[in-house]
Amino acid sequence: MPEKDLKKVARHHIDLAWNKGHLALVEQLHSPDFIYKSAFTAQPLDNAGYRALVEEIRSGMEDLEVAVEECIREGNKVFTWSTLMGSIARPVLGYPASDRIVSISAMGFWTFNSQNQVQELCTLFDMESFRAQMGLPNRPFAEKALP
Repeated sequence: MPEKDLKKVARHHIDLAWNKGHLALVEQLHSPDFIYKSAFTAQPLDNAGYRALVEEIRSGMEDLEVAVEECIREGNKVFTWSTLMGSIARPVLGYPASDRIVSISAMGFWTFNSQNQVQELCTLFDMESFRAQMGLPNRPFAEKALP
């Protein structure tokens, strides 16, 4: 598949899932053995778990918008750097509601199978910056990897 196509799939996936909430369409982009890993989750998630996580975040951040800042491909792997923007209207993932608009940097590491389906997605979020924007205290060093 040409380089731009896998990058296009990753961008399309982000837009469908995070900006539009079309999770049934997103699942069609996943391989049957899709796995999602993130600091938000205690263990890897399958399609259903990923869908539930995105639905939970979107329900708490109704004005959520995700902009892809950078997208790079190397073979069957794609790296995305995105910015999530919005406010937390209802508590989500243990964080309180706030009228503050926050901006969270996120990195995604995508692995595609031979059918150009998303087989694995690992994400990292800049949670310390998010916590500072929310007016929450920083966490001790040992907890920095946790949301």
